[in-house]
Amino acid sequence: MTKHYNITITGKVQGVWYRKSTQEKAKTLKINGYVKNLPNGDVYIEAEGDDHQLNALVEWCNIGSEFAKVNTVSFEESNVQFFEDFNIL
Repeated sequence: MTKHYNITITGKVQGVWYRKSTQEKAKTLKINGYVKNLPNGDVYIEAEGDDHQLNALVEWCNIGSEFAKVNTVSFEESNVQFFEDFNIL
């Protein structure tokens, strides 16, 4: 069953290839959605997949890209948007 997660990552997550690494991980996990930088320095992800796929993405978000320093990862379930790919916005 497809679910939709809104995920927010705080820490040193901008300017460290976090979005590109997220896109690569999402494509590996066959997750659709998008990732974008927020004006406050956080990264925001909307992701759709099954429980296993989304849990794997949330686990990865706690580590992030090589130069990232993640402080927190929070997520909530939301309505499915039926994304067709995973993009960087």
